[in-house]
Amino acid sequence: MVNVDTVSFLVIVATAALAAVIAGALPKRFAVPVVVLEILFGILIGPEVLDFAQSDQFTQFFSNLGLGMLFFFAGYEIEFRLIRGRPIRLGWLGWLLSLLIAYGLASLFILAGDHDGFIFLGAAMATTAIGTLIPILRDEGEMKTRFGIFLLGAGAVGEFGPILLVTLFFSSKTTLGSAVILVAFVILAVLAALLAVRSVGRSWNLFEGSLESSGQVAVRMTVLTVFALVALATELGLDLLLGGFVAGVIVSLTLRDREVSQFESKLVAVGYGFLIPFFFVVTGIQFDLDALLDSPLLLAGVPVFMLCFLLIRGAPALLLYRAELDRRSRAALALFSATELPLVVAITTIAVERGEMGAGTAASLVGAAVLSTALLPLIALRVRAGAEKTYLS
Repeated sequence: MVNVDTVSFLVIVATAALAAVIAGALPKRFAVPVVVLEILFGILIGPEVLDFAQSDQFTQFFSNLGLGMLFFFAGYEIEFRLIRGRPIRLGWLGWLLSLLIAYGLASLFILAGDHDGFIFLGAAMATTAIGTLIPILRDEGEMKTRFGIFLLGAGAVGEFGPILLVTLFFSSKTTLGSAVILVAFVILAVLAALLAVRSVGRSWNLFEGSLESSGQVAVRMTVLTVFALVALATELGLDLLLGGFVAGVIVSLTLRDREVSQFESKLVAVGYGFLIPFFFVVTGIQFDLDALLDSPLLLAGVPVFMLCFLLIRGAPALLLYRAELDRRSRAALALFSATELPLVVAITTIAVERGEMGAGTAASLVGAAVLSTALLPLIALRVRAGAEKTYLS
């Protein structure tokens, strides 16, 4: 039996609701992504400040579900039809360049005497929180602009590339063994996608008709797909992030060219209304604030790491998109690309659990990621506001 701390569970749910209310009430020019408030409020209610809530096996289970759903939406919202070709090629080139810079900086840390989680540190700094940015882009009408398409390409690779890196090099198996398992997983996922496309073609009327009833077949089948692929990835020794992301891609391809606004609204309600906020609040509860505050060096690491994010993910954006975007748009792309959070949390958690990274270093990285998510999108929107918007037909 799992002991359930019902008080902590209630406090987490209430905290997520409060964060949404405050984020919605803020004036647009001071708007902060709700995920930042969720993490900050999680720190506040956690054991190191007010001690209103604790993280246990039960809350961690829901947190993992939220993480899987977060990466489901990352895979679902990326329109691969739009980013194929040059946007995705530049995205991969930019991410590979980011990896070189990231591990170059990690090597400098080693020369300076810091041997804390070299491999994990480089991977964590070369990410982009595209799943967090997509709602912002949608609200600003950027999803179908030329700028938005290039950002989606860079962000898709900035999220999927590190997931592959985690899967191949951070699992308990050898790299070759992980690669074989990854190929097997991809084959199963492709077969699942083909089956889903054929099934939906014959059953769409049933799915669509259930959206106004208690059956909710489409929503239930989507949730089943997410959890099934997350479970399969986990059982194969892969990361649950990969399962969630691939599930999103499969559902997106399955529903391509269909009118799904009603279905999406219900799916968003399940994901962003409950499960995903749970992940971010629990992340705040688990944040090691004491380790960060007890060391001036670790505290100073927060702005240093954020500057590293800007260099690692921002420099390739400024360099590679000169022929594609104007100067202001490239600057905005650099700022958006340097916004990091979910994968930083996931990678540092893995590193700490394996004894490859100290809790203090992990806290510095997560603190920098929270800071990047709070500040960089706001600055990017201001920069982008003065650039020309070119919409795709």
